[in-house]
Amino acid sequence: MDRLDRTQEVAGYLAAAGLAPNLIFALHAGAWVDRRGRRRRTMIAADLGRAGLLATIPLAYTLDVLTLEQLYVVAFLMGTLSVLFFVSYTTLFVSLVPRERYIEGESILNGSRALSFVAGPSVGGLLVQILTAPIALVADAVSYVCSALLLGRISPTEPPIEQSERGHVGAGMRFILRSPIVRASLAATATINFFNFVFFALFILYATRTLDVEPGTLGVILGSGAVGGVIGSLVTGSLGRRVGIGPAFLLGCVLFPAPLVLVPLADGPRPLVLALLFLAEFGLGLGVMILDISVGAIFAALIPDSLRARVSGAYLAVNYGVRPLGSLAGGALGSAIGLRPTLWIATVGAIAGVLWLLPSPVARLRALPETAK
Repeated sequence: MDRLDRTQEVAGYLAAAGLAPNLIFALHAGAWVDRRGRRRRTMIAADLGRAGLLATIPLAYTLDVLTLEQLYVVAFLMGTLSVLFFVSYTTLFVSLVPRERYIEGESILNGSRALSFVAGPSVGGLLVQILTAPIALVADAVSYVCSALLLGRISPTEPPIEQSERGHVGAGMRFILRSPIVRASLAATATINFFNFVFFALFILYATRTLDVEPGTLGVILGSGAVGGVIGSLVTGSLGRRVGIGPAFLLGCVLFPAPLVLVPLADGPRPLVLALLFLAEFGLGLGVMILDISVGAIFAALIPDSLRARVSGAYLAVNYGVRPLGSLAGGALGSAIGLRPTLWIATVGAIAGVLWLLPSPVARLRALPETAK
């Protein structure tokens, strides 16, 4: 096994360790947060915990005791705290943002996240070059501390605990199964995510081995996705007003995976190949932003506060739980039938995810839905 293969293998295991808590804990995390309340405190504790976990890496590196096992444990615990943060965040969002500004609020939050993906790799690369990778993680740890401090400055109104369903783990999943909008949305996004992870399990290998793209050039190509995300955050609001929030969501479900068809098609002169890869990543970033903002606003309006964390936990368990399964399937298919055929299967499968939405009420949503009873 050469160095690239070994590096990708370790990166895959670390990614799986970070995603596993979504499958294991998300349902229970949502029930725990709804039962306990105090979501802002939970988010602050999750931020500080993640900062502490990250800080152990440069400390262990400085003491010359850093091991791969520690990285796996840190990734798993970071993923666990991220689950708690996410299921708490969804309730805080609706307590701070007026209903008529849900789309705008989602656009700002997702746009700032995409903007950080544009600037982050450059700053991170500079820090790694100056300080080495483990020490550069100190900056990441500090960012979580800053997030905790900013959360401490807000005073959201938290919903009362629903005594009749207090802590009931299955309530979130039952709501999803009862709601045609949420059920179809979960089926669509989980399908897209599964096949996208099939795709990206092989993308770097395909780009570097088959298309002979240098790692530095590939980094620039991957960064174009963040640029597409920033633009997506700027246009989703006007798009939703023009065509309706439901059709905007459908469009995002198509635009997210469809540009990836350019990757297995990429052939010919080198400038053409690089241009196609750039367009694929840019289009993916644009599409996923339209998708995320639209579905986030729909769910913010539709899901009742008393169930919000549990529904978020159940949704997370499925939507994120399929991701490591997609990576495993991608590796197995790539070995069995080759890289390019697997990329074609993944692209077509991801685009087909939108079919779940066509017969559902989502396709007819012009405005945000009323809160479910």
